[in-house]
Amino acid sequence: MNKPYLIDGLKFDLRIYVLVFGVDPLRVFIYKEGLARFATDQYIEPGKGNLDNMFMHLTNYAINKNNDAFVEGDFERDGHKRSLSMIIQYLE
Repeated sequence: MNKPYLIDGLKFDLRIYVLVFGVDPLRVFIYKEGLARFATDQYIEPGKGNLDNMFMHLTNYAINKNNDAFVEGDFERDGHKRSLSMIIQYLE
């Protein structure tokens, strides 16, 4: 992705939980809440000097929890894990 959408200068991904109850007809239930996971280093366009910075390019909790910049926070305000409803409110 050439220019990813950032929040607070950080890359993030969304975890949206769904249950596929049937396929014919298609019945999908979406859980009301989800999770957003954030990278822990400010995003800079990829270049030779930062391609190996996993804390900038990846959003995996297992990786970012090892960064000194990682903030546990609470899901409703800040930190590197936030609730989906908080992200939706931010986008509105």
